[in-house]
Amino acid sequence: MLRGGMPHALLVTGPAGVGKTTFAEDVAAGLLCVVADRSERPCGTCRACRALSHGNHPDLHRLAPTGAGSVIPIGGRDERGVRDLVRDLALLPVEGGARVAVIVSADRMTEDAQSAMLKTLEEPPAATVLILTAADEERLLPTIRSRCVRIRLGPVARREVEDLLVEGGYAEAPTAARVARLAAGRPGEAVALARAPEAITIRSEVGRTLLDLVAATRTDRLRIARDLLTRTAALASSVAAASSASGDGGEGAAAVARPRTTRGRGRGAVAATSTTATALADVTPAGAAADPEAAGPAAKVPASERRAAALGLVAIWRDVTRDLALVALGQPADVRQIDLLDDLESVSGRLDPAFAVDQLRRLELAGERLEGNVSPELVIDALALGWTAPARVSDAS
Repeated sequence: MLRGGMPHALLVTGPAGVGKTTFAEDVAAGLLCVVADRSERPCGTCRACRALSHGNHPDLHRLAPTGAGSVIPIGGRDERGVRDLVRDLALLPVEGGARVAVIVSADRMTEDAQSAMLKTLEEPPAATVLILTAADEERLLPTIRSRCVRIRLGPVARREVEDLLVEGGYAEAPTAARVARLAAGRPGEAVALARAPEAITIRSEVGRTLLDLVAATRTDRLRIARDLLTRTAALASSVAAASSASGDGGEGAAAVARPRTTRGRGRGAVAATSTTATALADVTPAGAAADPEAAGPAAKVPASERRAAALGLVAIWRDVTRDLALVALGQPADVRQIDLLDDLESVSGRLDPAFAVDQLRRLELAGERLEGNVSPELVIDALALGWTAPARVSDAS
């Protein structure tokens, strides 16, 4: 398409961390590169490519989710949104060539924002290409999807992810193999985890604790689940710090639940989010007064960070449950957290075969609620209360 003619709008879909934003920015670089031979674009060395690498090319416009709800708004006086992007694209190109708009996580656009984008998708300004990325294209209006050429990116083979980590100098071969398993074919998440070895350790601790919780009392499940939110916040902060120190904004970091408010803080990100992690452990228990002043330090924790920690915990919880299902099916070689295999086999032997399937449904629903406006703490409490082992049929008889 770069050589023969680019459509006015692309929709790049696929799982989080699989490389959608990287791909979109590579296409943008190919369109804005000024080297004469189109087959060599992007060259990486021309003036336009250097400007892109520094993030200051005047004809590349970027829009991404913001705020506590992590959405792309229609825009207005106090927030940048779709209307602002449409206004920018109506201006003439600064460099006199193409203009490119990259809308990251376009599926997070509000319905009003999507409606405001329709006119531009139908009749884009001359020499303008819009590139949208989305993990869940069903959230986009049918009229948005129908006006884009769709490209789907799938998970990358585990061996290729291992090679990427080793050749890129992110990890030695043994660590690369372990990280590639955890990343489940998502290079972005693999790189983010490889840059923060302590995050891998925390992830393992959280997974092992979840397995122990199956046999815990209701009270312990509620208490420990809140503690796990703290650990997940610490995991996110370590990934954020590693990404910032490397100079990478890191869409892969978002895939392992990096709190958005830590973006770009460098080494200070660990300290900042550690405060959040401490507060998360003190969140008002279920059923307690909802008075913000009575809630203590947790009331001051930004909603985006609390939600990010909960989403990260649900993601790990889902992987543990998936691994339990695989062990129950006699496929232990395919588990993601291979270091937990002994624990998985021990717990699986005490569970009804339907346990993992039921829990995966509940976790899917929990993820949907967290993407909405439901209290993260209440979602985690509900998961903890239902995370209990029913008696096996053979045991009951």
